[in-house]
Amino acid sequence: MVKSKPQHFAQWCFLSLIFAISFTAKALNYGDALAKSLLYFESQRSGRLPYNQRVTWRDHSGLTDGLEQGVDLVGGYYDAGDHVKFGLPMAFTVTMLSWSVIEYRQQIAEAGELEHAMEAIKWGTDYFIKAHTGPNVLWAEVGDGDTDHYCWQRPEDMTTSRQAYKIDQNNPGSDLAGETAAAMAAAALVFKKTNPHYAHLLLHHAQQLFEFGDKYRGKYDEEGRLGVVKSYYASVSGFKDELLWAALWLYKATDNEEYLMYVINEAENFGGIGWAITEFSWDVKYAGIQVMASKLLNEEKHKKHSAILEKYRSKAEYYICSCLNKNLDTTNVERTPAGLLYIRQWNNMQYVSTASFLLTMYSDFLKSSNQKLSCHGGTVAHQEILSFAKSQVDYILGSNPSNMSYLVGYGSNYPQRVHHRGASVVSYRENKAFIGCTQGYDNWYGRLEPNPNVLVGALVGGPDSHDNFLDQRDNYMQTEACTYNTAPLVGVFAKFSELEVQKELDHSQDLGLVASY
Repeated sequence: MVKSKPQHFAQWCFLSLIFAISFTAKALNYGDALAKSLLYFESQRSGRLPYNQRVTWRDHSGLTDGLEQGVDLVGGYYDAGDHVKFGLPMAFTVTMLSWSVIEYRQQIAEAGELEHAMEAIKWGTDYFIKAHTGPNVLWAEVGDGDTDHYCWQRPEDMTTSRQAYKIDQNNPGSDLAGETAAAMAAAALVFKKTNPHYAHLLLHHAQQLFEFGDKYRGKYDEEGRLGVVKSYYASVSGFKDELLWAALWLYKATDNEEYLMYVINEAENFGGIGWAITEFSWDVKYAGIQVMASKLLNEEKHKKHSAILEKYRSKAEYYICSCLNKNLDTTNVERTPAGLLYIRQWNNMQYVSTASFLLTMYSDFLKSSNQKLSCHGGTVAHQEILSFAKSQVDYILGSNPSNMSYLVGYGSNYPQRVHHRGASVVSYRENKAFIGCTQGYDNWYGRLEPNPNVLVGALVGGPDSHDNFLDQRDNYMQTEACTYNTAPLVGVFAKFSELEVQKELDHSQDLGLVASY
């Protein structure tokens, strides 16, 4: 005869199960955040939209881009809430999307989003192939910020200048050439197995662009070259970081020792082992270079370069430690009262997303190599780094004083008045009546109502240094989103989605053991 379990024990098991279910329901859904983040890139598409376009409030735009210059520049991405196609941030966006897939391909695939991630990358690289019209010619920008900002129009109605600007041997831009080379080399790794012909084509362009950038050195935004970009995407860090960055990605993509030797030989001259930086962005690549170079130390074939690579690692760890608040007091990254990393007032979330990516990846690196991080404040295990990265991601998704998700469309409370022309005006597919340049300002920009179209997956600029956020369309420092804000989160969301699924499986198994007691 089987002895029956006490009634109060059965009730306890039932209550435990209910609690577990409610906790899971309240837990952040990183898989959903991942899916939404990839939708955002479809909202930012320029050119002729494909048959499988999922963001249905958008339509074709910029179909004559490059026509005046006799070159096909249709396609690519709008960087933010306006309609200029800026080459440097677009290339960095594609590099970070590619890096996300390289590091977390399996996790993205398990979440069912690998095809969408690869489509987002290819939309950018297809454009770069078009824009690279000769070995030493790269079309750098379409449209200009000044005239574009005079108008508030849907991209489908654009009446602003679509003047195109290029860099070449007479007007060099090593920073832009380097970042575009990095993007194409990283993307080549993504497509290497599934589309080897395309990967080979990308690599060909990447190698040519690196040679062009290295041979004809100069900043792309200098007067007389591409001065129109200076007010928007000025290359403050110069071009040396992008050349190191491109060489490192080309080494990863080709295994050609020449590229590695470039990174080793130019380490000091180009600031790779000199600059200790506390931000990683579309302009400043040093922290990304230093983290990538650090990972080379794990391979036996790189031991002969360990002296230089250890110096790269030292600077990488300076960045990681500064994010963790474990450097000397004056060299740590500031935080808001609620714990969000805070670099600067304008579009601060871009630095949070890139930091979250590097922290997550470095935690994986330390775990796989069974090492710890050394900071002024002591040694740090990989779990602590990952935990802090998770705190930043959770803040983005709503674990903050405002209970606001700064990833648009995620959860029930997110920014409703994103500073974005297309999202803030009635959809072209719903109303094809032409909306003129100033008509958009008169009838749509100043509206207090939420945007008619939700810019799903956009990561807005975010709160100020005191965790305060004002959801107003004219508050562009906080409510504008950019492609390079969301791109690094693709890999991070995939990583935490995998961990959450594993946690739920483990929890289910534990409940099963309790129930069978």
